[in-house]
Amino acid sequence: MVFSKRRTDASWIGIVLAFYSFIAIGIAEGGLGVLLPSILKTFQLNPASITFLFLSQITGYVIAALNSGALVSHLGLARMILLAAISLTSALSIYASTTHWSMMVASGTLLGIGIGLIDAGMNTFIASNQQNANQMGFLHAFYGIGALLGPAIATTLLEAQVNWRYVYLVFASFAGLVIVGMIWAIVHHYRPLTQRIEATASARSNLRMIFRTPTIVLSALLLAVYVGTEASIGNWSYTVQTVDRGTVTWLAGYSVSGYWAGLTLGRFSMGQMVRWFGAIRTIIYSLGLLLFSAGVWWLFPMQLWSLFVMGFALAAIFPTVIWLVPQRVEAALVPSAIGLMTSTASLGAATIPTLLGWLANQTGLGIIPMVIVGLAVFMIVLHHWINQF
Repeated sequence: MVFSKRRTDASWIGIVLAFYSFIAIGIAEGGLGVLLPSILKTFQLNPASITFLFLSQITGYVIAALNSGALVSHLGLARMILLAAISLTSALSIYASTTHWSMMVASGTLLGIGIGLIDAGMNTFIASNQQNANQMGFLHAFYGIGALLGPAIATTLLEAQVNWRYVYLVFASFAGLVIVGMIWAIVHHYRPLTQRIEATASARSNLRMIFRTPTIVLSALLLAVYVGTEASIGNWSYTVQTVDRGTVTWLAGYSVSGYWAGLTLGRFSMGQMVRWFGAIRTIIYSLGLLLFSAGVWWLFPMQLWSLFVMGFALAAIFPTVIWLVPQRVEAALVPSAIGLMTSTASLGAATIPTLLGWLANQTGLGIIPMVIVGLAVFMIVLHHWINQF
């Protein structure tokens, strides 16, 4: 199935809606790291217990992976994103209101569905219409804007003695605006998001073909490790700095925003980097810089600038891999390939921080920077394998 390449004079509206939806999911995901200590204290949890919140999202990501292609084919992109935004907003509202840890864990499924479908849908929309790497880079840069706003908002409100639950209400309000945008698109029959999709095969048939394409399967694994690494740094760096290394809370909180600022800056410059170095070498150079900066974070605990550099190093990897998809599979398979890759990446975002939480509970928080170095090495190996096909 492919999106029609026909555009309207107002196609920029769809791009703006895509960019804003990524700000919303960035805020939802990026703010969690700063709020973790407050959640731990409220529910009297340890680092292993908190990982059930990450783990619960896996169910939602699996649902998104198995159904994003079929949903966008039957409902259209706008209606699928509307359902996703309702799911995400509901999850954040439950986070803000429930007094039961089990309910908060269960609502992680809704969060996973919302983020997974928005991620897959908007990546497909941009990849199907872009003429160069800039729009894809900008899409993920706006995720970075949201991800740096999340910790900044959370830190500012917590320093003002605002309860962490009200922070999640603020996050829910950002996600709620995506609902408004999709309702507008549906009511006004906004063609770039509501047009019919030409289906050349069933979603299930396309998914089977994707699983027989080694470059896509390995790329999906690479993105799972990548997003797991990105989320682990975002979720755990504040706790590592404050609890394990004794960094003052305000400095640690804003250093997490610095991490996301590096990611955002790198993604705004992604298009230029691809023009200078080519897509493959951009990924290679990014992974090398990641390995260096992760090593500095591990071996020199009192500095914080490595967080910014890690963010910059990670920036180009995800959007460049996604941007390469239309060059690696036929057009009819692009939505299913991107759906698989983004949803697999979301699984990594849930499982790898979870595993790190279990490790930290057994050995101490100091293990986390060391594991990040190992993940960087593994991504370098995976990228080498992908380029053998």
